[in-house]
Amino acid sequence: MTFRFSLRIALLALGATLLPGLPAQAQLARKPSFYDQRNEAQSGLVAGDPLANPVRPARGPASLPVLRSQAEFDGLARVYDAGTPMQLAHVLFVIDRQAKPARMYYLDTPRFQLHVRFVRDAGLAPHAGKRAIDQNYLRPDRRFLFGTLSWQQNIGAFTYEFWEGDQLTAPLLKEADRVVKATFLFAPVKLKTNSTLHERRAQETGTDFVSQEALIREQPYLPLNIGRAIGRVRIVEQASGVNALTPDDIAVLKQVPISLPPVAGVVTERPSTALSHVNLLAKGWGIPNAYLRDAASALRPYEGRWIDLQVNAAGHTVRVLSADEVAARPPRSAPATPPPTVLTLRPDLREARLLPLAALRARSSTHCGVKAANLGAMQAAKIPMTSVPDGFCIPFAQYDRFMRDNGLAARLAKLQQLPGFATDPQARQKALAQLRDEIVQWPVDAATSAAWRARWQSQLGGGGVFVRSSSNSEDLPGFSGAGLYTTVPNVKTGDALEVAVKKVWASVFNPEAWEARSAAGFGADAVLMGVFVQTAIDSTNAGVLITRDPFDARHAHVTYISAKRGIGIRVVEGQRVAEQVMYSSWSKAIQVLSRSAENTALQLDQGGGVKEVPVEPGRNVLTDELVLKLAGVGAAVKRVFNGVDQDIEWATVGDRVVLLQARPYVERSAPPR
Repeated sequence: MTFRFSLRIALLALGATLLPGLPAQAQLARKPSFYDQRNEAQSGLVAGDPLANPVRPARGPASLPVLRSQAEFDGLARVYDAGTPMQLAHVLFVIDRQAKPARMYYLDTPRFQLHVRFVRDAGLAPHAGKRAIDQNYLRPDRRFLFGTLSWQQNIGAFTYEFWEGDQLTAPLLKEADRVVKATFLFAPVKLKTNSTLHERRAQETGTDFVSQEALIREQPYLPLNIGRAIGRVRIVEQASGVNALTPDDIAVLKQVPISLPPVAGVVTERPSTALSHVNLLAKGWGIPNAYLRDAASALRPYEGRWIDLQVNAAGHTVRVLSADEVAARPPRSAPATPPPTVLTLRPDLREARLLPLAALRARSSTHCGVKAANLGAMQAAKIPMTSVPDGFCIPFAQYDRFMRDNGLAARLAKLQQLPGFATDPQARQKALAQLRDEIVQWPVDAATSAAWRARWQSQLGGGGVFVRSSSNSEDLPGFSGAGLYTTVPNVKTGDALEVAVKKVWASVFNPEAWEARSAAGFGADAVLMGVFVQTAIDSTNAGVLITRDPFDARHAHVTYISAKRGIGIRVVEGQRVAEQVMYSSWSKAIQVLSRSAENTALQLDQGGGVKEVPVEPGRNVLTDELVLKLAGVGAAVKRVFNGVDQDIEWATVGDRVVLLQARPYVERSAPPR
């Protein structure tokens, strides 16, 4: 699936050609994307779009110079996803600037589908090749303006727009706006901006416009993880109510919680992002997850009933199960399809020394986990204009010795025999919480604790540090483990350092981690926790970037960036929508999906931990300059890890990008449950 909104428009192998995109995936957290040029050129159809109208036989004029009525618009329009929340009716247009005055052509869109076909077939440019056509997107002295005019049903208005990579100048936009408004006569129409460049041009010229981000806010539906679920509908009014959910429930959440027990499916009433904690859990568990405006009201008639929920790109469907179907459901403890087995990293327990960042390389993953090893690899790569905060690793061997000294194996075996542990999520959560509390109270031998403090003082100057997980069950090719384990921020004393390390060790038994590992096919006995103690930084901005479109694997040229002001702990919480943009190295366009809704940010507290401070509302987190820099850094990090797409945590301090983590980007869709 693809993160796109309204129209996705592409340069094609036949020549630069403007095309509308799939509104089925034109949703809250999605972006205009790009057609596969070769497939489109060969087929003559909209690549990958089974919902587009087929080419219809020629009937009536090939184009009209003016649209005087809704009937004329409908007669030329192609409609995607008719009858769904994503329905989009649109008409391609060509403005011939060589004519005096400039002439408008509204195309019979199902007949032509591509602008280039029209200008060739109509004799305007019968022999134009790709290079000549491309110039009509790139040059200020171009002959043609290629655009699309659409009915935006979610705002009840007509808009016109251009491909996101179109290098519009202010004079070109003023001319286009004048011609469109002089020839589209039966309703108001305004520009829809598809890139930050287009938005700047609109502001420069005073052109009335609606931004892509503003339209995204009006979307009633967003499938964050497509799939199918069978379960009982449970409407959760408050975030605290999630603790009562069971694996048989389809959770309808009026608020977005920070954590979630295993469920069959998720529908949220508040918009979130692809990297929110809840969505990462949904992906890890392989369950569908969707945003649906007024979800509680829409699904209230099904509360307590068993349903078959299907989350698709264009919408969702609900079917109530019969009594026989409910009775035939297999128990969750014995799924019809066993979960895939993900192999944990094989640890080497012979290395018990504290290892500094400068000594860590890929091979260090067997001692310290992939997270710590990858930080060492990035520092060694010396990526320009980046840095990695210094730190040291407490290896797996020390976790193993601590847990053996304190009898973890016997304690864990006893815990798993408790009544309800295997079948009751609430009982399991309670037992795991008690185990975590016990682990934090277990003693660390004096020599080990003294070594931690000495290294903290000698290498890191005794300043504030983040104490971070680096287990053998995260950052793996088939299992990211994102958000499962604990980070303790800005630890500033030796005593607090010891407690923080034990909290990170104990987070092996966080309920989300336990359930995600179970779904992935491995248990707690296979898990070892390394700890990375890292210098704390007070960042201006922070976030996550993915080196490809996280919603469509075909778009390797796209970088997705999510960001907030301050320290980046909250980027994945999902409580408020982060700032999100997409950058295409192909079209060179920056597209805004959402601006940050935050009016506060987290900063380091002088006494330890973090504090919340007010920030100026409405200020952009991601400037174009920063987006381009981050995209370049992401590409460089990807090269460090042999071209494997990466999920990268970053922050900014001054003009430098600080790298805090890189893990293989893991995509897992939701199978039927």
